[in-house]
Amino acid sequence: MHLFIASGIFHPESGGPATYLYRLLPELQARGHTVRVLAFGDDPVAGYPYPVQRISRYRGYLRRNLDYALASRRAIPQADLIYINSVGLPIWPSARTRPRVLKIVGDLAWERAVRRRWIAPDTDIDLFQHRRYDWRVEWFKAQHAREVRRMDRVIVPSRYLRDMVLGWGVQPQRVELIYNALDADAPVCTLSQADARQALELSAGPLLLTVARLTAWKGVAHLIRAVAQVPEVRLVVAGDGPDEMALRAQAESEGVADRVIFLGLVPRDRLAIYFRAADYTVLYSGYEGLSHTLLESLRSRTPVIASDKGGNPEVVYHDRNGLLVPYVDIGALVETIRAAFSGDVRARLAAGTATGLERFRWETLVDQTARVLESVCTS
Repeated sequence: MHLFIASGIFHPESGGPATYLYRLLPELQARGHTVRVLAFGDDPVAGYPYPVQRISRYRGYLRRNLDYALASRRAIPQADLIYINSVGLPIWPSARTRPRVLKIVGDLAWERAVRRRWIAPDTDIDLFQHRRYDWRVEWFKAQHAREVRRMDRVIVPSRYLRDMVLGWGVQPQRVELIYNALDADAPVCTLSQADARQALELSAGPLLLTVARLTAWKGVAHLIRAVAQVPEVRLVVAGDGPDEMALRAQAESEGVADRVIFLGLVPRDRLAIYFRAADYTVLYSGYEGLSHTLLESLRSRTPVIASDKGGNPEVVYHDRNGLLVPYVDIGALVETIRAAFSGDVRARLAAGTATGLERFRWETLVDQTARVLESVCTS
């Protein structure tokens, strides 16, 4: 099978889709399939065991989209199947003559509407599916749904996203659930919690960690409000983003600047130590397809506190490997944090962190993905 991989980003760029493809494609080659990749970017293309073509982002918007479309036009005739890893790519229309599989990890229409400030940054993604907005938003919603419906198969990483895709009018038999997988090669800290804190020069005491892009829907502002009401609890924030300065100012105004530590971007090997050092990893976001952060924390034997939104309830077994909290409910979040540090709760939840992790094996993801691609190509 000759696979044409169309993506927005690709290795060595950061981001789940780039890392996912970089690890998956050699596995598909090992099964006898050939691979060709097209993506935006400006990194070197040499050194991969398959052809990679990048379209520079430094070109103007129209020019780079045209160049991407022309490059896809040249690749399509040799492809038995096109595997698309982002909605909205400027792929040449002749792609419709080939079987197409699309991986969906979110709602691009919602993301674009937030990014372009057509809707409020804290707009609930679930309400967005059903409410009507101005013509620009509705046009993007309709275009997005129409593109997804045209695919021969759609892969989603959670039941939550499966339901969302079905709401766009995709036929149920065309939607495949394949859970995200833990990266077997990712660094895992083997230190004890005390030694991990010593390595990071963190003192003893209740410690929460959140790892997130600093945008409104990640809920870091809600965490700061909650921590302000729970004395002695510290919050370590790993990540950067457009809301960083506002969040720092909020910590100052809430009087917790000494208890909220902003790290910025943290290298993966060092982040593994932070996962181990924390009492809990907290992800109080308004939207998650299926969070790698929760998986990585649980693998590090650190329990989690998460919003009950998106795919989080598919990872977190409440009161077994972590705690789920209604979103948005600051009072409930405060009470959950207090309960998390009471009695033997932390020790009991830490003992249950392996619960359910067998569903997120890399080998399972590869087998299921290959099976979907092969079945679509031969049907």
